[in-house]
Amino acid sequence: MIVVMKIGADKEQLARVLETADELGFSPHIIEGKERNVIGLVGIAGQRDKVNVIGNMDGVDKLVPISKAYKLASKEVKPEPSIIDVSGVKFGGVNIPVIAGPCSVEGEEMIIKTAELIKAAGASMIRGGAFKPRTSPYSFQGLEEEGLKNLAKAREVTGLPFVTEVTNPRYVDMVYKYADMFQVGARNVQNFALLSELGKTDKPVLLKRGMSTTIEEYLTASEYILSEGNKNVILCERGLRTFETATRNTLDISAVPVIKEKSHLPIMIDPSHAAGHWQYVGPLSKAAVAIGADGLIIEVHPDPAKAWSDGAQSLTPAQFKELMDSMRTIALAVGRTI
Repeated sequence: MIVVMKIGADKEQLARVLETADELGFSPHIIEGKERNVIGLVGIAGQRDKVNVIGNMDGVDKLVPISKAYKLASKEVKPEPSIIDVSGVKFGGVNIPVIAGPCSVEGEEMIIKTAELIKAAGASMIRGGAFKPRTSPYSFQGLEEEGLKNLAKAREVTGLPFVTEVTNPRYVDMVYKYADMFQVGARNVQNFALLSELGKTDKPVLLKRGMSTTIEEYLTASEYILSEGNKNVILCERGLRTFETATRNTLDISAVPVIKEKSHLPIMIDPSHAAGHWQYVGPLSKAAVAIGADGLIIEVHPDPAKAWSDGAQSLTPAQFKELMDSMRTIALAVGRTI
């Protein structure tokens, strides 16, 4: 259920509605609009009598029920697109930020060198894994806190904020100290304990779609973060697991317009994990810009042949620069910038 405030409703009327909702056992969430504010009420199933009390309060225009499993992520709550600010980098507007960097942080010198090269090519943020969830327990699992410190040093040198994956609720506080944005990988999209913990923070979350997750399940997963109070969620399509083996995953490019029709949250594309092969990363990236993605996250390594993980899908810095130049032309054609 959402409470739609009247145009011109004052702060005192809004505060009284919030106070009453809290007293009645609801979890209220303010969504600021261009002309008026609305309040999303969570935890109201079977409590219509209580909701009607709020509907009769001063400053309230109307109550609107939401039937979808995802509520705070829905466009019914917030018709206009949300713009998420990550340390000055904005996702969801006219500009399309590009996040780039290696799959895994391999040391301070390596990540600084990569950050300098991607910045020169026009990247807005650094990506790099300090904690690496791997299919095999015997594969490289990441440098953990040392990797976070390396990323922080790269940020200090280049001025680029960074995003890194958090894999377990017990690591949230550690990653919070260093990162500008949390990343939740495909394997953890329905790790609800982790999502709820991230929802209690004030730091943006990049939530990747699971390899077998429907769009409704995906948006409902974002609700675990939003319902805890963290409104700064960016979605990321990274490919689905299908029968096809020519690529690592099958990029669901249609997820971009579908999610934009259903949700106000920004939606990015990860062409690297979709492709699995560097040769396909460029075409998928260009398609993402053309179809309206609000950002890209691309794997770049100074020497992919020697990468500790995901070298096959990583671009060289020279290839990345060439791709950035191509994407700028496409962005201009669709009324956007990179």
